Amino acid sequence: MALDRLVGTWELSGDVGGTVTYEWMEGGFFLIQRVDLGQEGSGMEVIGHERGYEAEPSADIRSRFYSSTGDTLDYVYELEKDILTIWFGERGSPAYYRGEFSGDGNTLAGA
Repeated sequence: MALDRLVGTWELSGDVGGTVTYEWMEGGFFLIQRVDLGQEGSGMEVIGHERGYEAEPSADIRSRFYSSTGDTLDYVYELEKDILTIWFGERGSPAYYRGEFSGDGNTLAGA
C-alpha cells in the first residue's frame, strides 16, 4: 500500500513535539498509528479502506483517531507521489494537513 512510507517512528517538531509510530496490523489491511505528544496527550489511529461484510473496500483511505481524552476524530488520507494530504472529516475539507516527503523519504514537512 502507498502508506508503507509512513511505517516506523517519526519525531514531531514545530508547534507540538513528540513521536508518532506507524505499523501494519497483522493481515496488512490496516495501518496503526500511535501518537505520544507528552503533556499534550496521546492516542491511537486505525487507517485503511473501510469494508463492510462482503462489501468492496472504500475508494478513500479512511481513519478514526482515538485520543487519551476520549475524543474520536475521523480523517481521509491521500498519498500522491511525495505529497501526503490528511483531511479532517471528509475529502476536500478546509481543515487538512499537507506535507511533502524529502528525497530520501526521512522527513515529511508540511502544515
